[in-house]
Amino acid sequence: MTGSATTPAIAGTHSDNRGIWKRNQRALAPWVFLAPGIFMFALYVIYPIIASMWLSFYDWDGLGTRTWLGMQNYVELLDDDAFYTSLYNNIIWLVLYMLAVPAGLFIALFLNQTVTGIRIYKSLFFFPFVISQVVVGLIFAWFYAPNFGLFYNLIEWITGTGVAVLADDRFVTYGIIAAGLWPQIAYCMILYLTGLNNVAPDQVEAARLDGAKGFKMLWHVILPQLRPATFIAIVVTVIGALRSFDLVSIMTDGGPYGSSRVLSFYMYEQALSEYGFRMGYGAAIAVVLFAIMMIFISFFIWKMVRDERGM
Repeated sequence: MTGSATTPAIAGTHSDNRGIWKRNQRALAPWVFLAPGIFMFALYVIYPIIASMWLSFYDWDGLGTRTWLGMQNYVELLDDDAFYTSLYNNIIWLVLYMLAVPAGLFIALFLNQTVTGIRIYKSLFFFPFVISQVVVGLIFAWFYAPNFGLFYNLIEWITGTGVAVLADDRFVTYGIIAAGLWPQIAYCMILYLTGLNNVAPDQVEAARLDGAKGFKMLWHVILPQLRPATFIAIVVTVIGALRSFDLVSIMTDGGPYGSSRVLSFYMYEQALSEYGFRMGYGAAIAVVLFAIMMIFISFFIWKMVRDERGM
């Protein structure tokens, strides 16, 4: 009797579960497919961000016992001249790195043609993107090198006196940015070439019939259709400018006298280098860097959404 009474109840439960899935299958199916990605994103992105923020309130060498400091790490940042130098350099990186977006656009417009040998030109412009940043840093370090560097000899030939770019605190940051712009322009060019392939030809023909050409065609017809590519190019360029660690490490190691430091490199120096092992202080620098990045990216997202709604 007991078994016969229990079996229908279990069968009814399974039937109800199947009924819930069938009734909500269209709504639940996307979340089932997204679940692994959401889990990985939470584990490898969200959790480290929260852990870094929490660590920034401690004094920790990475091995011993953590000591609670509260806001002391952030207070120390306010009196740290090296932090202000790194922040100032990051602002310069942000401003000058944005040149990659219009430069990439105009190169893409030039390459978006059907002429003999255009694939060779595309390959030459694409080349900087596929090589390692370490290789880029070494190439430009040799390019700027005193006595035998091409740039040094060119300046010496023009002015009579060569300039050791990477040894001069007035020019070192700009020299590293120039090295970073080389592959970054290539990346923006690729994004715009992809976007130009999706430009509606009927709109271009209609604009031509209305007499639009040159800059008017570009501004009123082409660029509005390239907004998604422009948004991605800006976001990627902002992130690239703020995480500019590898070129600084390879070309100058933060020198001369710390004048080429950026926030990501200074974070590494404080947290992981042989002169640091201050994990909490490094985490505080990382939090500031993350906040700057989120402010810029949120602004571009808000502007893009506003423009789309305005359309």
